[in-house]
Amino acid sequence: MAPARRSSRRRRAVSSHRAARRGAGGHSSLSNTPQTRRNTMLQQIISHTPVYVWAILGFLVYRGVLASQDRTVALRSLFIIPAVMVALSLQDIASRFGLHDAPLAAWLIGAALGGGLTWQLIDAKRISINRAEGSVTLRGSWLPLAMMMAIFCAKYAVAIASAMSPALRQEPLFAVTVCATFGAFNGVFLGRLSRHLAAYLKAAAPAALQSTPN
Repeated sequence: MAPARRSSRRRRAVSSHRAARRGAGGHSSLSNTPQTRRNTMLQQIISHTPVYVWAILGFLVYRGVLASQDRTVALRSLFIIPAVMVALSLQDIASRFGLHDAPLAAWLIGAALGGGLTWQLIDAKRISINRAEGSVTLRGSWLPLAMMMAIFCAKYAVAIASAMSPALRQEPLFAVTVCATFGAFNGVFLGRLSRHLAAYLKAAAPAALQSTPN
């Protein structure tokens, strides 16, 4: 009887050991699923985002909130946000796809479409110009903040997608879509700037005519 009992205990021990190994293997397989790996990579990307990126986000939010209120600014101040947005977009395009051929053409087309649409939507009669002080009175709007957040989020999403799927950089359709999207967003700022500059230059014409001798 004693040998039979010892043999039974050994069989139970072996069965328990095998069950434990199967359980550990199942847990390991669950932790190595593609979805888990993607979530882990996403967390690493966000946690390793440079501090200056969040500083840029804070600056954009600050400028966007200012743009929501009526305010009078110097003419040169109109160039700040469009220049920052264009620089961010072109820097990202250059580093990922290169500023040549299809990527650059897609950005230019997007910028032209976005700029042209914005030019048409802005009513020049609502732009107040003070030529003597070199200033422009801007009507408050949440559109600049929305566009800045759109560019920032799109840029961040492209960075994450490229890091998780490096092969996307070699996909022409992906490159053209991203560049055209950036161009359209940039076009909104460039169209708005162009409209205000045109109003400013047009306001100077009467003063120039009055100073012309008959």
